[in-house]
Amino acid sequence: MLALFTRLALDAGRAIMEVFHGAIDVEEKADSSPVTAADRASEALILEGLRAAYPGVPCVAEEEASAGILPVALDGPFFLVDPLDGTREFVRRRRDFTVNIALVRDGAPAVGI
Repeated sequence: MLALFTRLALDAGRAIMEVFHGAIDVEEKADSSPVTAADRASEALILEGLRAAYPGVPCVAEEEASAGILPVALDGPFFLVDPLDGTREFVRRRRDFTVNIALVRDGAPAVGI
């Protein structure tokens, strides 16, 4: 699982950096936080990989959650994804942002990158 997380985080990082080196269009979410094409591309890539490898494990991802898309139940393990943690820094073209992927089990992270 850690190997998958690593591959997905690196692939997401490449997608993020493509946007970073181009024009960064910023939209505002309902909670007034910023979202960019990099957030969305990173999340789509990560979720596609997780859902293909572990179709029975629910995913909670920042952009889906902010759009009201949440799993029906989280009574077992689930994936928690922040596809671009530090969007404000990203928009300012600072390099202190990350990709976060974790498996949460019994309310605590069990595996993460």
